[in-house]
Amino acid sequence: MIGYKLFLLLDFLLMLLPGFLRKGLFTSLAALAHLLAFSRNRIIQANLNFAFKDELTNAQKNEVERYCYKNLALNVLQTMENRRNSASDLLRTVTFDNREVVDVLLRDGRSIIFVSAHFGNWELGGAALSSLITPVSSIYKEFSASAYDPYLLQARTNHRMELAEKNGALKHIAKALKNGRSILLMIDQASNKRTGVLTNFFDRTTYHNSSAALLGAKFHAPIVGVYITTVDAKNYTIHFEEPIEVGDSEAKSIANATQKQVDDLERVIRAHPKLWFWCHKRWKSEFNEIYAG
Repeated sequence: MIGYKLFLLLDFLLMLLPGFLRKGLFTSLAALAHLLAFSRNRIIQANLNFAFKDELTNAQKNEVERYCYKNLALNVLQTMENRRNSASDLLRTVTFDNREVVDVLLRDGRSIIFVSAHFGNWELGGAALSSLITPVSSIYKEFSASAYDPYLLQARTNHRMELAEKNGALKHIAKALKNGRSILLMIDQASNKRTGVLTNFFDRTTYHNSSAALLGAKFHAPIVGVYITTVDAKNYTIHFEEPIEVGDSEAKSIANATQKQVDDLERVIRAHPKLWFWCHKRWKSEFNEIYAG
């Protein structure tokens, strides 16, 4: 508890600084973390070599590696800022691309299953989606130090987002859809036979979480990919993919709808490789040997 109170004091002092100084401090800390994180850097390089083979030069892979830490630092900073900022603040930062596909679905009274990834400034993207487009329900994972959970919850609920802890969250998410609310799922983490279906991801047979497709079939809700990009870490574009209609709950329909999500995700990553969270073991279920050594 003392540690959390000290953290809140640090948070208070940081928010007194001008925005550019906060960002400078966090990016400096990210650069230091990159220099010290030898084992994590090996995971990043293993993922990049596995996914892109020789499509990226070593210099490009090293740039992606460095940016992973900067991007994570910017997301942590965004979480802190989301506890205090407003919808007007978000509107000055983001623009929406292909928004009309979402507006049509909402006008028709349909709940939407938004799917995204740990890509770009995902904390800003989730807040802007829920605050400026439509309120969403989502899932979070408790901190090992549970005293910090209220901090994260406040940062997200400040922007009309409802949250359920990861363990047992499916019931909460299903209830939200049943009640006409939209949801947001992060779909890019490692999966397995129990939680996913086999897909083709970067030319590899890979398990991918099928929850969005299963929910889409059960509640007749369209799936819409939403990804946030930037070129200067100041101005952001949130792009909506074309809706995916699942149809029925047959295995083939679930697999096809999941593959379409994977295709969208891979296309976005290939277009902006440095924005994805490469430092997790995405292929550990199928090709864990690439992380050996």
